[in-house]
Amino acid sequence: MAGQLSCSPSKVSRLENGLRGVSARDIRDLCDLYDVQDERRQQFIALAAEGKQQTWWQSRNLPYKTYVDLETAAASISDFGVGVVPGLLQTTDYARAVLQAVYPPLSADEIDRRVAGRIERQGLLTRADPPQLHAVIDEAVLRRPAGDNRVMRAQLEHLLDASELPLVTIRVLPFQAGILPVITHKFIILSFGKPPFEGVVFVEGVVGLTTDLYLGPGEGLAEYQQAFGAMWAMAASPDESRTMIAEIATAIPD
Repeated sequence: MAGQLSCSPSKVSRLENGLRGVSARDIRDLCDLYDVQDERRQQFIALAAEGKQQTWWQSRNLPYKTYVDLETAAASISDFGVGVVPGLLQTTDYARAVLQAVYPPLSADEIDRRVAGRIERQGLLTRADPPQLHAVIDEAVLRRPAGDNRVMRAQLEHLLDASELPLVTIRVLPFQAGILPVITHKFIILSFGKPPFEGVVFVEGVVGLTTDLYLGPGEGLAEYQQAFGAMWAMAASPDESRTMIAEIATAIPD
């Protein structure tokens, strides 16, 4: 490939590992090399142009830039977790309580920086072309305190407000639904409206033990889609879920 591009092997390595951008000439030469047809070629050219645009998170030094890149481009997001409220639906105080619990060594300034990044991500839901968000939230998440009672009540009220957004659907997985069909933890399925990308599943790693995974077609995406669909079917309806959330919020003492 380096010979075809008239460049060094190190440049090819940096391209393959996402360490540098791709020029229009690189795309042209690679498309010629691999006999890529006009429609797909134009898609790659458009993607390369988008990739050169500066985004808000690139200057924030966030530890999850790869995920935010994918999330921003997604047409739909399917979020499941048994530990905490999905990041796109967290309040500022709830997000701070979660980060303090999960990353106790972090400084207050670093916590504030990560909270700000998480809240800024939520602009996805109110932008001109928001993605669809399908969130399955285990009942335990609604009952597990994060911060004090004020923080938790505000978080549940925020979920009720978010559920009224046109493209946001929240379904609670109640205890009475029984054992889950899969033994898993946090994962998010990102689907894209434009080919050639079918989608990717993000599987959150255990802090300090395992790394985050990004799985595409043939790597587990279909299995995670099936698992999400099964839990979506087990969960309460959106209206029933709103009722559950409201009742739990009301029961929190002052």
